[in-house]
Amino acid sequence: MSVPEPRRRVALVLASSTGGIGRHVASLTAGLAGLDVEVTVCGPVDTDRQFDFTLAGARFVPVEIPASPQPRDAAAVHALRRALRAAAPDLVHAHGLRAGLVAALARPTGCPLVVTWHNQVLAQGVRGRVYRQLEGYVARAADVTLGASADLVNRAAALGARDARLGAVAAPELAPVTRSAQEVREELGIAPDRPMVLSVGRLHPQKGYDVLVAAASRWRARQPVPVVVIAGSGPAYMRLAGQISEQRAPVVLAGHRTDVPDLLAAADLAVVTSVWEARQLFAQEAMRAGTPLVATSVGGLPELVGDAALLVPPGDIDALDDAVRSLLDDRGLRAEYGRRGAERAATWPTEADTLAQVCAVYDEVAGAVRGASQEAR
Repeated sequence: MSVPEPRRRVALVLASSTGGIGRHVASLTAGLAGLDVEVTVCGPVDTDRQFDFTLAGARFVPVEIPASPQPRDAAAVHALRRALRAAAPDLVHAHGLRAGLVAALARPTGCPLVVTWHNQVLAQGVRGRVYRQLEGYVARAADVTLGASADLVNRAAALGARDARLGAVAAPELAPVTRSAQEVREELGIAPDRPMVLSVGRLHPQKGYDVLVAAASRWRARQPVPVVVIAGSGPAYMRLAGQISEQRAPVVLAGHRTDVPDLLAAADLAVVTSVWEARQLFAQEAMRAGTPLVATSVGGLPELVGDAALLVPPGDIDALDDAVRSLLDDRGLRAEYGRRGAERAATWPTEADTLAQVCAVYDEVAGAVRGASQEAR
């Protein structure tokens, strides 16, 4: 009589997240739970409040891992070590550099570690040097490193990763639209005849919103005047609000939103002005919705969008201005890029594809550990 295989136990670890990483972990959690994997998610309480990993099928254990290095990192390592000891996972999968560092220090001896790199280190000076040292440590500690874009894979390999490969992070399917464009515009105070330009993301210098506000200030002379809606929250709010006031830019800071499909359905075009991105969540949402997109040619965005979006250099106000004007002035061009975007989006890996790749990696690293254990005997 054969003995049934025990359930696989996986620990997913993440730091503070309000966007793509949290959504990706929630998606993996639901997929793994559906395959009868015992999932433990370790991360900040606020992140769980937003993504509800328990509802997705995991056991959630609070471990406060801040988004940047802090003196309390030692407490995070201790808390995660205790959580992993109790969960006894077959492997640990950390998401992001911060979570990867804490997981590398806290995992049980012999427990395989997979780390997905979602972002590039953009910090400069002393902070940048510290982060680059942490990058190298995490790259060398992981059994497998998955990069959300090709440049992240190359970066991890250059820093000594034992096994670095591309691991595309699929965006969740868009939720259905629940309100009409007119209702959305009325809520935001945008007249029906005024073009609406939409951007969604954390209010952080990485997103380059200062460039978008500067370009928008030039559009006051257009008739009708376009309105730029930036949906998101974050540390750059006060600085952006001051810039909008000083430059009299027609920009609405709409705060954190949960109705992105409704916003996209009401928008004439979408804009991403980031200094760097891998597979930016909002870019994927816009193209899936068939909303024409202008984006910066950085990180993984060119390989993501191909010729289905207008690409501009980061930080180039003139190029952004020209690209947005070209779409606002030509309804047919907007329709063409909307069509191209939807067609391109149909070729991307799905959440099921991402889950299948991750499970294959889990099988591989868990199998390697079993093989080494049997050899040791």
